[in-house]
Amino acid sequence: MEEIKNICNLGTGTMGHGTAIAFAMAGYHVRMFGRSDQSVERGFKGIKTALETYKEHNLVSEEDIPSILARIKGVTTLEEAAEGADFVIESVAEEIEIKHQVFAALDKLCAPHTIFATNTSGLSPTAVAEAVQRKDKFVVAHFWNPPHLVPLVEVVPGKYTSAETVHVTWKLMEKIGKKPVALKREALGFIGNRLQMALLREALYIVEQGIATPEAVDTTVKYSLGRRLSTTGPLESADLGGLDIFYNIASYLLKDLSNNSEIPKMLAEAKATGNIGTKSGKGLYDWTDADKFNKIKKTRESILLEWLQKDREMTF
Repeated sequence: MEEIKNICNLGTGTMGHGTAIAFAMAGYHVRMFGRSDQSVERGFKGIKTALETYKEHNLVSEEDIPSILARIKGVTTLEEAAEGADFVIESVAEEIEIKHQVFAALDKLCAPHTIFATNTSGLSPTAVAEAVQRKDKFVVAHFWNPPHLVPLVEVVPGKYTSAETVHVTWKLMEKIGKKPVALKREALGFIGNRLQMALLREALYIVEQGIATPEAVDTTVKYSLGRRLSTTGPLESADLGGLDIFYNIASYLLKDLSNNSEIPKMLAEAKATGNIGTKSGKGLYDWTDADKFNKIKKTRESILLEWLQKDREMTF
């Protein structure tokens, strides 16, 4: 841990600029790689916006912002990005061929001790690590979106990842203010996306079966499960509620839940028609009302910032 001083940060988009902020705020020197000057400029724009938001919510002081920005250097070549790197965090396109190209190049440029971490949201770390020789030093560090507002980082080992690499990565994530969890072994979707997809599958099933509207499903989660799960996870909640109670519920309810292994019909139709959500203006909801979209987005950001403030005060 003490030997890690310099961070190679690959990517300037939503994830890339967010990881750069986290490391720079923790005192690390960051080389943020973008494919062009315009890409780097976009990354810095996102960083400055995030820091202003932090300042408004007393998560960073006005006096600290210049020094945080000074620790981030924008670069447009992998040679510059790799210079002096002790830890690499990669957030380029979610395509394994592109990740292979990037890591194969870095494997030749970085020192032997450098740890490689991919910020993939679901690709196999073993498969991505095929591009490098240092397979024992290759790991997933999956930040959740938006990374400057959501604390979780999933640390996922591949087939050849050493226990030391997992431990050092976990401690590093903790040091930069994140809430890391380490998986015992790799699994598709890791932890978070497996849970998220299980909930989404049942939510879509409820709508498809005519049990309730999308609005009713979302309201149920927001004003019950969502509030409770922010403090006690599903397993803690089960213990608090009584495993005997959950046993009884499981005895009659599980057989009635969706166990479909095919892509839900509503998702398939959305993909086919191009109605993919806020990006297209329509998805499960109509998002053509810009005021509605901005209000929901702003509300989510505000609540996530409140939780960041609470995280600084809470200890369990």
